[in-house]
Amino acid sequence: MLCFFKHENVLSALDILQPPHLDFFQEIYVITELLQSDLHKVIVSHQPLSSDHIKVFLYQILRGLKYLHSARILHRDIKPGNLLVNSNCVLKICDFGLARVEEPDSSKAMTQEVVTQYYRAPEILMGAKHYSAAVDVWSVGCIFGELLGRRILFQAQNPVQQLELITELLGTPSLEDMKYACEGAKSHMLRRPPKPPSLSALYTLSSQATHEVVHLLCQMLVFDPDKRISVTDALAHPYLDEGRLRYHSCMCKCCYTTASGMRQYTSEFETTAPHPFDDHWEKKLTSIQQVKVACRCASTLRARRSRVSPGKSVHHTPTIRPPFRRRKAAARPAQRHCIVRQWHIRQSCHLHRTNGRQELQDRWPADNPRPWLQSFRW
Repeated sequence: MLCFFKHENVLSALDILQPPHLDFFQEIYVITELLQSDLHKVIVSHQPLSSDHIKVFLYQILRGLKYLHSARILHRDIKPGNLLVNSNCVLKICDFGLARVEEPDSSKAMTQEVVTQYYRAPEILMGAKHYSAAVDVWSVGCIFGELLGRRILFQAQNPVQQLELITELLGTPSLEDMKYACEGAKSHMLRRPPKPPSLSALYTLSSQATHEVVHLLCQMLVFDPDKRISVTDALAHPYLDEGRLRYHSCMCKCCYTTASGMRQYTSEFETTAPHPFDDHWEKKLTSIQQVKVACRCASTLRARRSRVSPGKSVHHTPTIRPPFRRRKAAARPAQRHCIVRQWHIRQSCHLHRTNGRQELQDRWPADNPRPWLQSFRW
């Protein structure tokens, strides 16, 4: 996936370091762009966040998510720690360890152990077997509220308590809103007394919580994923107009300034992927051994192409050289002199006992480097 991404707000791979030998590698080193911090460190710091900071950060998150969702990729772990930020407030989405291609078949079950609990959507908390890109929008809504209040919006100790905190804000959901939940979660919610929504509490998060802020936040934090706002509609919200203008005025790479000082803007501010991400080749590589075989075939093919001139065929297969072994360091001159002197002393003693050089050669085979250890007795 990292090699597929080509977007300003999504972290991509610049290069991959190849192992020295395919039979001994256990780790893969990926070279990416360096960013100094992440959004979690910015939130917990004492640095004040203005409304312009929040608008620019939120715009970049949604802009990167639109690119991912257009490639049919679900991130499934959107949280402040996975949003890298540099000193110029440029944001990039990272950590695709839980990402996967969106499954169009709703009958296929998807794993529920995804997304950090504080940013987990209610349909996952209630045991939904299938979910969509709306789970990432819920996570962005939680981050939006965290940027406003400088604290985690739904901070609970376990998933049941997490669901209770959500219902305290949004109220008890209806049966229609819980159509993706499992039967156990539905019965648990219906046994509890109904709670009315208290969305007015969002105005107390911060002094920056205006009507536009609460309106966008309420559209992101919707219990029913089908009624939740999409990334494209969220980018079209009036609250993000200033964030879009600030980002493309001096921060983006898609727009540029001419020599006369005029800013040339791109025709499309929120770009999408040229085609959906194809993961069929990943499904074929189910073990490390298959990865090694594929890498060895690729390296052999590259070696053939580099060694053969155009118009000639290949008649041999390049061999893989063994790993490099470091030679032993030579002995010091004084130590070597002592060894040679000891050898001459013991050699003369053995010649004296055997009374002849021919017998010495017969008793000292050529493959024995130290014959006195066997034939000589002090």
